[in-house]
Amino acid sequence: MLERHWYLKRCDLFQQLSPEQLAAIESRSRMRECPRGTPIYLPADDANGVLLLTKGRVKIGSLTAEGKQTILAFIEPGEVFGELALMGSEEREEYAEAVEKSTVILIPNEVMQQLLSEHPTVSLGITKLFGLRRQRVERRLKYLLFRSNRDRLIHLLLELTEQYGLQTSQGVELRIKLSHQDLASIVGSTRETVTVVLGDLQKEGRLQLGRRKIILTDLAKLADSVSMPVPQLREA
Repeated sequence: MLERHWYLKRCDLFQQLSPEQLAAIESRSRMRECPRGTPIYLPADDANGVLLLTKGRVKIGSLTAEGKQTILAFIEPGEVFGELALMGSEEREEYAEAVEKSTVILIPNEVMQQLLSEHPTVSLGITKLFGLRRQRVERRLKYLLFRSNRDRLIHLLLELTEQYGLQTSQGVELRIKLSHQDLASIVGSTRETVTVVLGDLQKEGRLQLGRRKIILTDLAKLADSVSMPVPQLREA
């Protein structure tokens, strides 16, 4: 129980809550271990609560009628997901899958609804979460509709830089391991096309490739090529 309490305290949404309030949430929540590659929930599953990721990494995605996968977001430790359950939806609309061995805490809807009504900081945090994720998806959709495969991929790499970029002596390394198929699923392309575009960018000296490793060697030129500002790196 104490371990779960510590995980809840690490979440930005709950940092202003008292130990008693955290203990009340903890007593009604459930912790679950998820091996790599296993679904946490699927479309049409009961939307019975919000989930907090405490360890690992989770991807959120959707499936077309033909079974084609689109990755919408990646969730990092300390973040909540499945928040659409708070909007009254009885079923999940997307799927969530553990990219790495992960641990999640399910907080029931009734517990979260009570928190939202009693604590303005939690309500504001959820509202900001909605807004930020919607903004990212809408921005990506704009590029999916109106840009070439090359521009879409560059835009994605720059977007990932904002969240996962780490300055090294070689350039900015993306601290998230994505396959070419993962990248294709995010930008609405094919694995073969992504491989070709990445190879071209490497020949041009814009990036270096390793095994599921990408180092951007010229952020300014990449950003200029798609008329984007140079992304700001997070502090380590």
